[in-house]
Amino acid sequence: MKQLLIFLLLAGTVSAQSKREKKVVFVIADGIPADVIEKVATPNIDKIIAAGAYTRMHVGGGRSTYSETPTISAVGYNSLLTGTWVNKHNVPDNDIKDPNYHYHNIFRLFKEAFPKKQTAVYSSWEDNRTKLALSEYVDLHADGYELDTLNFHHDKQRDFMHNIDEKVISEAVKGIKKDAASLNWVYLEYTDDMGHMHGDSPEFYKAVSLMDAQMGKLWEAIRYRQQHFPEDWMIVITTDHGRDEKTGRDHGGQSMRQRSTWMVTSYRPLNTYAKYYEPGIVDILPTIARYLQMNIPDSVAREVDGTPLIGNVAIAQASANYIQGNIDLKWKALQNTGNVKIWVTTTNNFKEGGKDEYKLLKEVPVKQEHALIDVKELKNENGPFYKIVLETPVNTVNLWIK
Repeated sequence: MKQLLIFLLLAGTVSAQSKREKKVVFVIADGIPADVIEKVATPNIDKIIAAGAYTRMHVGGGRSTYSETPTISAVGYNSLLTGTWVNKHNVPDNDIKDPNYHYHNIFRLFKEAFPKKQTAVYSSWEDNRTKLALSEYVDLHADGYELDTLNFHHDKQRDFMHNIDEKVISEAVKGIKKDAASLNWVYLEYTDDMGHMHGDSPEFYKAVSLMDAQMGKLWEAIRYRQQHFPEDWMIVITTDHGRDEKTGRDHGGQSMRQRSTWMVTSYRPLNTYAKYYEPGIVDILPTIARYLQMNIPDSVAREVDGTPLIGNVAIAQASANYIQGNIDLKWKALQNTGNVKIWVTTTNNFKEGGKDEYKLLKEVPVKQEHALIDVKELKNENGPFYKIVLETPVNTVNLWIK
């Protein structure tokens, strides 16, 4: 009888846990290089790290490759939102003139997977919702305050931007506690403004401290939901670019510090890929998707440049070299079992909304970490252009030869 009672109690616990809905808040705090977030006292962020994890990251794509990406704000936002570098999402600057929406953003993917669940954007820059996330995929929003010069007078010191960030956080906290959308984006600008105005300075470091206090308010709201509702939340906090080494005022280039970013999350543990390699901002989309158990269509998944930072990952850091009609492939094996399927196409119809016909050219053990692929018989009317997908049962990696 006692054993039966224990079994029923355990079964009830498992059942209750399985019914807890997973939800996500991701935050972009603009323009903070990794060395600064590590140097400035951030007691609230430290609490989140204690519950989860911290890792350095990078932006900027593959330096001196087809995917090299400017270390500029909106460019970084869209790399996170789409899981792709600029050669795909086509947002090379803050003008956002002609994004390639064929590379679906996280909000579109989420709404297609869970049409009845809600999304929310809380942002200090309205373009984040209207031009990047796209309003049609956002159910709740609080933004556009930068256009309100009556309530937020634009002073030369740009203290109004801190006031806007405070308003955004206030709305996000209320929204999380009351509406609790399943996918939430919070964007804050003031840290980048202080970096541009003052460089590495007490003013910049104070802005980081103010942001840390705002993260404490978000964390409290998340903990409130978890304590009072059958929900499990993951928060991800990151930045969009670093700053130049000389003054800390500029960014946009490919120097180590301009590419240097970071990620804080309440989730643990991060996987082997996150632990032993340097993740990129494009890894956040597949990480969120995996946490929320989102289905990403194969055609889209094959274009995602990121690798999940949680759960099992079989391969990472693939590279390719074209040699006289052959492609020499290399990758790092993160497990010793299973095979990798090597798919190749010579078209890029996906870029225009079309379909690429991939051919399975070889299947080899993951632990082999290399393969030589004969592509002489593949018709290539556009010159030596190949899109390659390395597929394993737990993750895929793609790369181009151009």
